[in-house]
Amino acid sequence: MSTKSTYEIDSLAHKGDGVARTAKGPLFIPFTLPGETVVAEPKGSHAAPIEITAPSPVRIDPVCRHFGTCGGCALQHMAGEAYLAWKREQVIAALRDRGIEAEVGDTIDAAGAGRRRAVLTALRAGHKTLLGFHERQSHRLVDLAECPVLVQEITDALPVLRKLAAPLLPRRGELRVTVTATQNGLDLAFERKEAMPVKLVPELVSSAMEAGFARLSVNGEVLVEARPPHLSIDGVPVTPPPAGFIQATAAAEQELSSLVCEGIGTATKVADLFAGIGTFTFPLARQANVHAVETDKAALAALDGGLRRAQGRKSITHERRDLFRNPYVASELDDFGRGYQAVVFDPPRAGAEAQAREIARSKVERVVAVSCNPATLARDLRILLDGGYKLEKIVPVDQFRFSPHIEVVAIMTR
Repeated sequence: MSTKSTYEIDSLAHKGDGVARTAKGPLFIPFTLPGETVVAEPKGSHAAPIEITAPSPVRIDPVCRHFGTCGGCALQHMAGEAYLAWKREQVIAALRDRGIEAEVGDTIDAAGAGRRRAVLTALRAGHKTLLGFHERQSHRLVDLAECPVLVQEITDALPVLRKLAAPLLPRRGELRVTVTATQNGLDLAFERKEAMPVKLVPELVSSAMEAGFARLSVNGEVLVEARPPHLSIDGVPVTPPPAGFIQATAAAEQELSSLVCEGIGTATKVADLFAGIGTFTFPLARQANVHAVETDKAALAALDGGLRRAQGRKSITHERRDLFRNPYVASELDDFGRGYQAVVFDPPRAGAEAQAREIARSKVERVVAVSCNPATLARDLRILLDGGYKLEKIVPVDQFRFSPHIEVVAIMTR
């Protein structure tokens, strides 16, 4: 018996699904927009749209043939201005949940030329190799023919990536494929559960070099490096570790760095916490002495390698430290009046709760928080506000086009 019904879409949830209010509670219907009337067949708290009977005026045609199946994008059907405004609303809502009423700036569109790093999955399907992203809420894989959110260099390389992945595929299970577009070519990193058979090395190296890749690694081990896969961070050539984290787009990196440097004001001594490969360390060092702190050994080695090539910077020092288990305490930040005038922190999605508590106890004058998770950012800002800081500026930066994710920069003063 069919349970199809007509629903009015009230709002968008934080993952981008349309929300219809029903007597049984909210019903989440993907690929719908506020103000639309849709026919859907509920299954629990979710439903797939069967027909859009009254479309929103901001509805547009998707730009990718895989949209609606591929789990990588949620909002290709929403016009640009409305889409950016919705992302800003996600930041406002996260702050409000923590009792923070603050002026949030307009979302900066920093998608640029596209994402320069893709984490793909490869698996066997009979004699065929599939390569792409998982379907929405499924273990099935979408075999990518195109991807408008990636830089062209990566999408052009999809056929050769399949070829290279094929001999590494396990009989069962998946192969993780991370590809990064660098100044010197594509950097390719495979990750598999089993050790790689040595007999495959010559074939892999030959194919990678023939295709013009800068570097090829498997399970973190570099098999061949034709050229160092440099990224330019504020003019400093930095070689990230295989499959290492970087900001998704070059445009966003520039926007974020500009906001971070603005945020430290006239500070002359800055702690850059969760520094990664030096995304903010190097631009900050144009105007201040910087101490960079990072947990990941490989990322810190990349930062150190860039430091050896940096020109025209003030002092840069670095330290390996687990800031989750061993945060910088207030007395270290203050150092009896000789401490840091500004702290920058850019943690993973889990946020920096322990570190925020110590900053809140310190005398540091300025704090700049960068986050890809508005919820954990709001939690950390609440801690700092309760510790005597005030919000000076909050800006969303969108480098995750068509997804529900958003980067945010918050500037605070004591």
